[in-house]
Amino acid sequence: MNHSPPGSRPLRLAWVSPVTPAKLDSVTWLDTTREQRRLGMDVTLLAAGPAGTHVYRGIEVVNIPRPEIYFISRLLFHLRILRYLLPRLGQYDFILFHPISAIWLFPLRLAGRGRPLLIMDSRDLLDFGTRTLKARLRNGLERLTYRLATRLADGQTAITPRLAQLVGIPPRQLWGIWPSGVNPEAFAAARAARRPPPAGQPLRLVYVGIFLEQRHLLPLARAVRRANDEGMAFRLSLYGDGPQRPALEAFAATAGGGVRVEQPIPYDAIPTMLAAADIGVTSLPAPDDVKYEASSPLKLFEYMAAGLPVLSTSNRCHTDVVGAGGYAFWAAAPTEDELLTALRAAWAARERLLELGDEAHRAAADWTWAASARKLHQALADGLRRHTPAATTVAPSARRADR
Repeated sequence: MNHSPPGSRPLRLAWVSPVTPAKLDSVTWLDTTREQRRLGMDVTLLAAGPAGTHVYRGIEVVNIPRPEIYFISRLLFHLRILRYLLPRLGQYDFILFHPISAIWLFPLRLAGRGRPLLIMDSRDLLDFGTRTLKARLRNGLERLTYRLATRLADGQTAITPRLAQLVGIPPRQLWGIWPSGVNPEAFAAARAARRPPPAGQPLRLVYVGIFLEQRHLLPLARAVRRANDEGMAFRLSLYGDGPQRPALEAFAATAGGGVRVEQPIPYDAIPTMLAAADIGVTSLPAPDDVKYEASSPLKLFEYMAAGLPVLSTSNRCHTDVVGAGGYAFWAAAPTEDELLTALRAAWAARERLLELGDEAHRAAADWTWAASARKLHQALADGLRRHTPAATTVAPSARRADR
């Protein structure tokens, strides 16, 4: 392949996403693709779904059919990905993929000098605490994938430096770090509509996400009831679904209206809901939870962009973002007592919530998808230069409309 782009030819990327259309609301793929195209990159986003080209939230995606048969579905999906890519290898500078796709795409190294560079991107960490046979087999496969990647991938990127360290990406192979982010414009109306908490009304806490035991929502619900029993006034609304839903619903029935378990809401409806909130509740992992420590907290960025102070645990995934910012109410551990301490701090600061929300909004400017996309774009451009002759230069980005 000729990696020397003539004139103003943009970088050309094929990005293999294993998710289905139902999950393509995830801004990781859609907003990053949008921003990469704005930077001038020619991006082909490949995802599981009904055959053909489809548009999701304004982004054109090439769908590859994937039957819903465990393991066989993954095999067939990637065979179809290869069938799509093989006749088009000369059209791309890079193929970006995630560990779940790596085993199937590494054979593209056999395509010779005409192949694109293979870049593995890591967004999540192995669940070391899970002991089921299925989880052990999955984790064993992923460990093998990372060992193979050090030999077969041309480069790697990761969501955080901590994740890159934990999965053992060699520094020589780490092209760059690009975290999650937020589209501030999507939350501008939420920030503009926010008002001080109404006099005599409870402070409105909101959580949006999956209901997992590791997110410690039940201890928070108990802490809210205790805070209300002490004479404070909070109302916790939980939007989402997951294994903990029955337990949360059962507790909410005893909490005197202080805890509400709501249905999941579409992504586009989240800003409107946040406009009526006072404090955003992040996931509440333990400070030493390594899986969360390596993550990039998407919901934290969205709360910040909406002008909300946050209630959070002091896991590194949160403290690395907030730093010395005063807009977070910290729980030293995800226990009922420590979460109650954080609620007391929030109650004491109730007259300053709008001011703290403004601080959170200003801090969100450092965590946008545009900023993250620039980091990925730069990582790919720099990596391409290292893999091409000295005379090769990457053309300046040319602005172009989303396709």
